[in-house]
Amino acid sequence: MNRMRIALPVLAVIALMMTGCAKSTTATEKPQDDSPPGSNAGTTGSQQADWAAIEKLEAEAKALAKVSGCDASGDCRAAPVGSRACGGPRYYIPYCAKTTDSVALYRKLDEVAAAEREYNRKNNVMSTCEFRMPPAVESVGGSCVAR
Repeated sequence: MNRMRIALPVLAVIALMMTGCAKSTTATEKPQDDSPPGSNAGTTGSQQADWAAIEKLEAEAKALAKVSGCDASGDCRAAPVGSRACGGPRYYIPYCAKTTDSVALYRKLDEVAAAEREYNRKNNVMSTCEFRMPPAVESVGGSCVAR
């Protein structure tokens, strides 16, 4: 009986902790492409405008990430993009370290992550809490690709 008294509060605490990383019903992520919460239907005009600004920054970052020009896989890298509500990037983009201005790329990616963190805070966004590792990258035909 004493074990039961101890187990129930412990289980309740665990359940509460797990709900902190549950998806929000007001702003949810698309499961397939892991698009941000603001890109879903049902968001306010302000959310849509805020997300459009993030997408613009993200497109600028992608334009800086050059994938061609790397004959050796050792010159290929993966850079984190975005900032999920529960932490970590949404995904990674491959790039060639020989042909990409890495400093400019990471500055832009920092802008994307900061804007997304603010978006998430402002809109009380939640996301799944798994840790996303960068993909392995390799050179295929002189271009860096994620495996």
